[in-house]
Amino acid sequence: MKVLVTGGAGFIGSHIVDGLRAAGHAVAVIDDLSTGTRDNFSADVPLHIGDICDEETVRRVFATERPDAVCHQAAQMSVSRSVREPAFDARVNCLGMIHVLSAAAAVGCRRVVFASSGGVLYGEVTVPATEDTPADPVSPYGITKWVGERYLGFFAREHGLGTVALRYANVYGPRQNPHGEAGVVAIFLKRLLADQPATINGDGRYIRDYVYASDVARANILALTASDALVRPGTVTALNIGTGIGVDVVELESRIRAALNAHLGRGNLPAPVHGPPRPGDLRSNLVDPARAARVFDWRPEVRLEDGLARTAAWFANAR
Repeated sequence: MKVLVTGGAGFIGSHIVDGLRAAGHAVAVIDDLSTGTRDNFSADVPLHIGDICDEETVRRVFATERPDAVCHQAAQMSVSRSVREPAFDARVNCLGMIHVLSAAAAVGCRRVVFASSGGVLYGEVTVPATEDTPADPVSPYGITKWVGERYLGFFAREHGLGTVALRYANVYGPRQNPHGEAGVVAIFLKRLLADQPATINGDGRYIRDYVYASDVARANILALTASDALVRPGTVTALNIGTGIGVDVVELESRIRAALNAHLGRGNLPAPVHGPPRPGDLRSNLVDPARAARVFDWRPEVRLEDGLARTAAWFANAR
């Protein structure tokens, strides 16, 4: 099978590229390299440098590669940036997605897997949300992911595509970009490796579900390669990809610091400081992955303790 991965030079996308290649599939990538890098995947994987917001570029790439399936990871992924720049968020996450879906339909793709977000879609929840929990996004980012799923449904019905929306919890792991408004694990590691304290937003009692990158990549590969009996043409299969286990940011920072201290063989990394709350942050958000276990036999395999140790080692060695 040939798969085009949008955003394939990025954090999650490059792990998916690696997994697809290891399984023997042909892969091509489209990425604007705004947050990703060519170094994240093998040099023999074709890379088309381009922006999904450029409709002509997207059409040209699809016409050149003619993939059997598309794994759509490219996105504006910052909640706080979406609050500050909702028009930019909508341009990337809605118009960009329409360009990808239109081009996929035009070349006869059979399967589209979309990186949605359980972390924002369900809004404030204190128990793990199932896929039947009503959507209640409170940030522009969450709204555009919800709209993205609606467009996925339209294209599935209109063109007979088999589609899957994977609603990610908070993804972390090696290759995560630590700059700007990246994931909290990468940001904290970058600070600590510079012997600077991590800054916790507000009181830090924001509960999240953290899932390791390789587990997320495996979920994407299962969704891309599942039979039509599991992913029926003309339908959308929505699945939560997380652990259902909540950890607040104060505890997370402590675990990250402990993992990095252990890797470096020291015990004196600086304690955190607290800054102002971040706009758009939810107090509690967890997802229930039970349906993914039933449909694809997918379960998270990497415990948080092990994942943080691996991630800390990768960041330390990548300096």
